[in-house]
Amino acid sequence: MPFAALASATTPTRRIGLGLAAVGRPGYINLGRDEDLGADRGVEALRTRTHDLLDAAYAQGVRYFDAARSYGRSEEFLADWLTKRPDADDVVIGSKWGYAYTADWSTDAERHEVKDHSLAAYERQRAESDALLGDRLDLYQIHSVTPDSPALTDRDLHARLAEAAAQGLTIGFSTSGPAQADAVRAALAVTVDGAPLFRTVQSTYNALETSAEPALAEAHDAGLTVIVKEGMANGRLAEAHAPDALRSVAEETGLACDAVALALVLRKPWADVVLSGAATAVQLASNLHAAVVDLDDDRLARLAALPEDPHAYWERRARLPWH
Repeated sequence: MPFAALASATTPTRRIGLGLAAVGRPGYINLGRDEDLGADRGVEALRTRTHDLLDAAYAQGVRYFDAARSYGRSEEFLADWLTKRPDADDVVIGSKWGYAYTADWSTDAERHEVKDHSLAAYERQRAESDALLGDRLDLYQIHSVTPDSPALTDRDLHARLAEAAAQGLTIGFSTSGPAQADAVRAALAVTVDGAPLFRTVQSTYNALETSAEPALAEAHDAGLTVIVKEGMANGRLAEAHAPDALRSVAEETGLACDAVALALVLRKPWADVVLSGAATAVQLASNLHAAVVDLDDDRLARLAALPEDPHAYWERRARLPWH
Protein backbone atom coordinates (compact mmCIF):
# COMPACT_ATOMS: atom_id res chain seq x y z
CA MET A 1 0.00 0.00 0.00
CA PRO A 2 1.42 3.41 -0.94
CA PHE A 3 0.05 4.88 2.27
CA ALA A 4 2.04 2.61 4.58
CA ALA A 5 4.87 5.13 4.92
CA LEU A 6 2.41 7.90 5.75
CA ALA A 7 0.66 5.88 8.41
CA SER A 8 3.93 5.02 10.15
CA ALA A 9 5.52 8.47 9.83
CA THR A 10 6.48 10.38 12.97
CA THR A 11 5.99 13.79 11.34
CA PRO A 12 2.47 14.92 12.40
CA THR A 13 1.68 16.57 9.08
CA ARG A 14 2.21 13.31 7.18
CA ARG A 15 -1.42 12.49 7.99
CA ILE A 16 -2.57 15.67 6.26
CA GLY A 17 -2.82 15.64 2.48
CA LEU A 18 -3.39 18.43 -0.02
CA GLY A 19 -6.40 18.28 -2.33
CA LEU A 20 -6.27 20.30 -5.54
CA ALA A 21 -9.98 20.82 -6.17
CA ALA A 22 -9.81 24.54 -5.35
CA VAL A 23 -6.78 25.44 -7.46
CA GLY A 24 -6.93 23.23 -10.54
CA ARG A 25 -9.77 25.20 -12.17
CA PRO A 26 -11.02 28.79 -12.03
CA GLY A 27 -14.46 28.01 -10.58
CA TYR A 28 -15.35 26.05 -7.44
CA ILE A 29 -17.92 26.13 -4.64
CA ASN A 30 -15.72 26.98 -1.64
CA LEU A 31 -16.92 30.02 0.29
CA GLY A 32 -14.55 32.98 0.24
CA ARG A 33 -12.88 31.85 -2.96
CA ASP A 34 -13.26 35.25 -4.62
CA GLU A 35 -10.96 36.72 -1.99
CA ASP A 36 -8.63 33.70 -2.00
CA LEU A 37 -7.88 33.68 -5.73
CA GLY A 38 -8.52 37.25 -6.80
CA ALA A 39 -9.24 38.29 -10.37
CA ASP A 40 -6.47 36.45 -12.22
CA ARG A 41 -7.77 32.93 -12.83
CA GLY A 42 -5.70 32.28 -15.94
CA VAL A 43 -4.09 28.89 -16.52
CA GLU A 44 -0.58 30.10 -15.75
CA ALA A 45 -1.69 31.99 -12.64
CA LEU A 46 -3.30 28.85 -11.23
CA ARG A 47 -0.37 26.69 -12.32
CA THR A 48 1.96 28.96 -10.33
CA ARG A 49 -0.38 28.98 -7.35
CA THR A 50 -0.61 25.18 -7.40
CA HIS A 51 3.17 24.80 -7.59
CA ASP A 52 3.61 27.25 -4.70
CA LEU A 53 1.12 25.28 -2.62
CA LEU A 54 2.80 21.98 -3.42
CA ASP A 55 6.20 23.44 -2.51
CA ALA A 56 4.87 24.75 0.79
CA ALA A 57 3.11 21.50 1.59
CA TYR A 58 6.14 19.36 0.82
CA ALA A 59 8.42 21.61 2.89
CA GLN A 60 6.08 21.18 5.87
CA GLY A 61 5.90 17.41 5.70
CA VAL A 62 2.81 16.76 3.57
CA ARG A 63 3.29 13.70 1.40
CA TYR A 64 -0.12 12.94 -0.14
CA PHE A 65 -1.48 14.99 -3.05
CA ASP A 66 -4.98 14.42 -4.41
CA ALA A 67 -6.23 15.40 -7.89
CA ALA A 68 -9.05 14.36 -10.26
CA ARG A 69 -9.89 14.41 -13.93
CA SER A 70 -12.70 16.87 -13.16
CA TYR A 71 -10.47 19.31 -11.25
CA GLY A 72 -9.65 21.26 -14.40
CA ARG A 73 -5.89 21.01 -15.00
CA SER A 74 -5.00 19.69 -11.56
CA GLU A 75 -3.29 16.56 -12.92
CA GLU A 76 -1.34 18.65 -15.42
CA PHE A 77 -0.21 21.12 -12.75
CA LEU A 78 0.77 18.27 -10.45
CA ALA A 79 2.67 16.47 -13.20
CA ASP A 80 4.58 19.67 -14.02
CA TRP A 81 5.53 20.05 -10.37
CA LEU A 82 6.73 16.46 -10.09
CA THR A 83 8.99 17.02 -13.10
CA LYS A 84 10.48 20.10 -11.45
CA ARG A 85 10.88 18.36 -8.09
CA PRO A 86 12.78 15.09 -8.61
CA ASP A 87 13.59 15.21 -4.89
CA ALA A 88 9.88 14.62 -4.15
CA ASP A 89 10.11 10.92 -4.91
CA ASP A 90 8.51 10.02 -1.57
CA VAL A 91 5.09 11.56 -2.25
CA VAL A 92 1.93 9.54 -2.80
CA ILE A 93 -0.17 10.68 -5.75
CA GLY A 94 -3.89 10.03 -6.01
CA SER A 95 -6.39 10.97 -8.68
CA LYS A 96 -9.98 10.15 -9.58
CA TRP A 97 -12.02 9.25 -12.62
CA GLY A 98 -15.77 9.29 -13.15
CA TYR A 99 -16.40 13.00 -13.67
CA ALA A 100 -15.31 15.01 -16.70
CA TYR A 101 -14.50 18.72 -16.50
CA THR A 102 -16.83 20.62 -18.85
CA ALA A 103 -16.54 24.30 -17.86
CA ASP A 104 -13.93 25.22 -20.49
CA TRP A 105 -12.03 27.34 -17.95
CA SER A 106 -15.07 29.46 -17.12
CA THR A 107 -16.47 30.35 -13.68
CA ASP A 108 -20.04 30.73 -14.92
CA ALA A 109 -20.50 27.67 -17.10
CA GLU A 110 -23.92 26.03 -17.09
CA ARG A 111 -22.29 22.72 -16.07
CA HIS A 112 -18.84 22.40 -14.57
CA GLU A 113 -18.58 18.60 -14.57
CA VAL A 114 -20.45 15.56 -15.87
CA LYS A 115 -20.61 12.21 -14.09
CA ASP A 116 -20.02 8.93 -15.93
CA HIS A 117 -19.08 5.73 -14.09
CA SER A 118 -19.08 3.48 -17.14
CA LEU A 119 -16.26 1.21 -18.26
CA ALA A 120 -15.78 3.41 -21.34
CA ALA A 121 -15.33 6.47 -19.13
CA TYR A 122 -12.76 4.62 -17.04
CA GLU A 123 -10.79 3.55 -20.11
CA ARG A 124 -10.80 7.07 -21.55
CA GLN A 125 -9.91 8.86 -18.34
CA ARG A 126 -7.34 6.29 -17.27
CA ALA A 127 -5.50 6.97 -20.54
CA GLU A 128 -5.71 10.72 -19.88
CA SER A 129 -4.37 10.35 -16.35
CA ASP A 130 -1.60 8.01 -17.47
CA ALA A 131 -0.53 10.46 -20.18
CA LEU A 132 0.08 13.10 -17.50
CA LEU A 133 1.12 11.19 -14.40
CA GLY A 134 2.40 7.89 -15.78
CA ASP A 135 3.99 5.66 -13.16
CA ARG A 136 3.80 8.44 -10.56
CA LEU A 137 0.09 7.68 -10.13
CA ASP A 138 -0.26 5.51 -7.02
CA LEU A 139 -4.00 5.61 -6.35
CA TYR A 140 -6.92 5.80 -8.79
CA GLN A 141 -10.36 6.34 -7.28
CA ILE A 142 -13.90 6.19 -8.63
CA HIS A 143 -15.17 9.73 -8.10
CA SER A 144 -18.25 10.22 -5.88
CA VAL A 145 -19.80 6.79 -5.70
CA THR A 146 -23.41 6.74 -4.51
CA PRO A 147 -25.48 3.64 -3.66
CA ASP A 148 -27.06 3.65 -7.14
CA SER A 149 -23.77 4.00 -9.01
CA PRO A 150 -23.32 1.42 -11.78
CA ALA A 151 -19.67 1.21 -10.72
CA LEU A 152 -20.81 -0.93 -7.80
CA THR A 153 -22.35 -3.62 -10.00
CA ASP A 154 -20.46 -3.50 -13.32
CA ARG A 155 -18.47 -6.74 -13.30
CA ASP A 156 -16.60 -5.86 -16.49
CA LEU A 157 -15.44 -2.62 -14.88
CA HIS A 158 -14.44 -4.53 -11.74
CA ALA A 159 -12.36 -6.91 -13.83
CA ARG A 160 -10.51 -4.03 -15.51
CA LEU A 161 -9.89 -2.35 -12.15
CA ALA A 162 -8.59 -5.64 -10.77
CA GLU A 163 -6.18 -5.86 -13.71
CA ALA A 164 -4.88 -2.40 -12.87
CA ALA A 165 -4.48 -3.45 -9.23
CA ALA A 166 -2.53 -6.54 -10.29
CA GLN A 167 -0.16 -4.23 -12.15
CA GLY A 168 0.51 -2.21 -8.99
CA LEU A 169 -2.09 0.57 -9.02
CA THR A 170 -4.08 0.97 -5.82
CA ILE A 171 -7.83 1.12 -6.52
CA GLY A 172 -10.16 3.18 -4.36
CA PHE A 173 -13.39 5.14 -4.42
CA SER A 174 -14.79 8.37 -3.04
CA THR A 175 -18.32 9.11 -1.85
CA SER A 176 -20.67 12.07 -1.73
CA GLY A 177 -24.26 12.73 -0.68
CA PRO A 178 -26.45 11.92 2.31
CA ALA A 179 -26.15 8.15 1.77
CA GLN A 180 -22.37 7.95 2.00
CA ALA A 181 -22.52 5.20 4.63
CA ASP A 182 -24.63 3.01 2.32
CA ALA A 183 -22.21 3.60 -0.55
CA VAL A 184 -19.20 2.69 1.61
CA ARG A 185 -20.79 -0.55 2.79
CA ALA A 186 -21.85 -1.50 -0.73
CA ALA A 187 -18.31 -0.91 -1.99
CA LEU A 188 -16.85 -3.01 0.81
CA ALA A 189 -18.86 -5.93 -0.53
CA VAL A 190 -17.39 -5.69 -4.05
CA THR A 191 -14.98 -8.54 -4.75
CA VAL A 192 -13.15 -9.97 -7.74
CA ASP A 193 -12.30 -13.67 -7.54
CA GLY A 194 -13.18 -13.56 -3.86
CA ALA A 195 -10.80 -10.70 -3.00
CA PRO A 196 -11.90 -7.16 -2.04
CA LEU A 197 -11.47 -4.77 -4.96
CA PHE A 198 -11.07 -1.48 -3.13
CA ARG A 199 -8.14 -0.57 -0.88
CA THR A 200 -9.03 3.05 -0.07
CA VAL A 201 -12.13 5.14 0.56
CA GLN A 202 -12.36 8.93 0.47
CA SER A 203 -15.45 10.47 2.07
CA THR A 204 -16.78 13.77 3.32
CA TYR A 205 -16.60 14.07 7.09
CA ASN A 206 -16.50 17.23 9.17
CA ALA A 207 -17.95 18.92 12.23
CA LEU A 208 -21.26 19.45 10.40
CA GLU A 209 -21.53 16.13 8.49
CA THR A 210 -20.69 13.04 10.55
CA SER A 211 -23.16 10.50 9.15
CA ALA A 212 -20.52 8.34 7.43
CA GLU A 213 -18.49 7.75 10.59
CA PRO A 214 -19.70 4.22 11.48
CA ALA A 215 -19.17 2.99 7.91
CA LEU A 216 -15.73 4.62 7.68
CA ALA A 217 -14.74 2.92 10.92
CA GLU A 218 -15.87 -0.38 9.40
CA ALA A 219 -13.81 0.31 6.28
CA HIS A 220 -10.75 1.08 8.39
CA ASP A 221 -11.25 -2.13 10.37
CA ALA A 222 -11.51 -4.02 7.05
CA GLY A 223 -8.04 -2.78 6.13
CA LEU A 224 -8.89 0.13 3.83
CA THR A 225 -7.02 3.42 4.05
CA VAL A 226 -9.58 6.09 4.92
CA ILE A 227 -9.07 9.56 3.38
CA VAL A 228 -11.27 12.39 4.63
CA LYS A 229 -12.26 15.20 2.28
CA GLU A 230 -14.14 18.45 2.84
CA GLY A 231 -13.06 18.69 6.46
CA MET A 232 -13.77 22.41 6.17
CA ALA A 233 -17.28 21.88 4.75
CA ASN A 234 -16.42 23.93 1.65
CA GLY A 235 -15.50 26.93 3.78
CA ARG A 236 -18.46 26.83 6.16
CA LEU A 237 -16.05 26.09 9.03
CA ALA A 238 -13.61 28.87 8.15
CA GLU A 239 -13.34 31.92 10.38
CA ALA A 240 -15.78 34.06 8.41
CA HIS A 241 -18.59 31.49 8.49
CA ALA A 242 -17.86 29.26 11.50
CA PRO A 243 -20.56 28.49 14.07
CA ASP A 244 -20.18 30.07 17.51
CA ALA A 245 -19.12 26.85 19.24
CA LEU A 246 -16.22 26.40 16.85
CA ARG A 247 -15.20 30.05 17.21
CA SER A 248 -15.21 29.72 20.99
CA VAL A 249 -13.04 26.61 21.00
CA ALA A 250 -10.65 28.18 18.51
CA GLU A 251 -10.23 31.25 20.70
CA GLU A 252 -9.40 29.05 23.69
CA THR A 253 -6.74 27.15 21.76
CA GLY A 254 -5.19 30.28 20.32
CA LEU A 255 -5.49 28.83 16.82
CA ALA A 256 -7.85 29.44 13.92
CA CYS A 257 -11.20 27.78 13.29
CA ASP A 258 -9.83 25.79 10.35
CA ALA A 259 -7.13 24.18 12.49
CA VAL A 260 -9.69 23.16 15.11
CA ALA A 261 -12.10 21.83 12.48
CA LEU A 262 -9.43 19.64 10.91
CA ALA A 263 -8.08 18.58 14.32
CA LEU A 264 -11.52 17.22 15.13
CA VAL A 265 -11.19 14.90 12.13
CA LEU A 266 -7.54 14.00 12.73
CA ARG A 267 -8.31 12.64 16.18
CA LYS A 268 -10.62 9.97 14.75
CA PRO A 269 -8.77 6.62 14.96
CA TRP A 270 -10.19 5.52 11.60
CA ALA A 271 -9.05 8.65 9.71
CA ASP A 272 -5.74 7.81 8.07
CA VAL A 273 -5.29 10.90 5.86
CA VAL A 274 -7.16 14.20 6.18
CA LEU A 275 -7.16 16.54 3.19
CA SER A 276 -6.52 20.25 3.27
CA GLY A 277 -8.29 22.04 0.45
CA ALA A 278 -6.27 25.22 0.89
CA ALA A 279 -6.14 27.73 -1.94
CA THR A 280 -3.28 29.81 -0.48
CA ALA A 281 -0.04 29.06 1.34
CA VAL A 282 -1.34 31.03 4.35
CA GLN A 283 -4.45 28.84 4.52
CA LEU A 284 -2.31 25.74 4.21
CA ALA A 285 -0.04 26.79 7.07
CA SER A 286 -3.08 27.41 9.26
CA ASN A 287 -4.61 24.05 8.28
CA LEU A 288 -1.41 22.25 9.24
CA HIS A 289 -1.68 23.59 12.80
CA ALA A 290 -4.46 20.99 13.16
CA ALA A 291 -1.73 18.50 14.05
CA VAL A 292 -1.05 20.28 17.36
CA VAL A 293 -4.53 21.41 18.48
CA ASP A 294 -5.47 20.31 22.00
CA LEU A 295 -9.10 19.20 22.15
CA ASP A 296 -10.06 18.24 25.70
CA ASP A 297 -13.33 16.56 26.69
CA ASP A 298 -15.14 19.85 27.32
CA ARG A 299 -14.22 21.24 23.91
CA LEU A 300 -15.16 18.01 22.20
CA ALA A 301 -18.54 18.02 23.94
CA ARG A 302 -19.30 21.53 22.68
CA LEU A 303 -18.28 20.63 19.12
CA ALA A 304 -20.40 17.47 19.28
CA ALA A 305 -23.52 19.64 19.08
CA LEU A 306 -22.66 20.92 15.58
CA PRO A 307 -23.65 18.05 13.21
CA GLU A 308 -26.60 18.69 10.90
CA ASP A 309 -29.07 16.31 9.36
CA PRO A 310 -27.15 14.86 6.39
CA HIS A 311 -29.95 15.59 3.91
CA ALA A 312 -30.05 19.23 5.01
CA TYR A 313 -26.26 19.43 4.85
CA TRP A 314 -26.05 18.09 1.28
CA GLU A 315 -29.00 20.19 0.10
CA ARG A 316 -27.20 23.29 1.35
CA ARG A 317 -23.96 22.17 -0.29
CA ALA A 318 -25.78 21.71 -3.61
CA ARG A 319 -26.88 25.34 -3.44
CA LEU A 320 -23.38 26.75 -3.02
CA PRO A 321 -22.51 28.87 -6.06
CA TRP A 322 -19.55 28.20 -8.33
CA HIS A 323 -17.35 31.29 -8.21
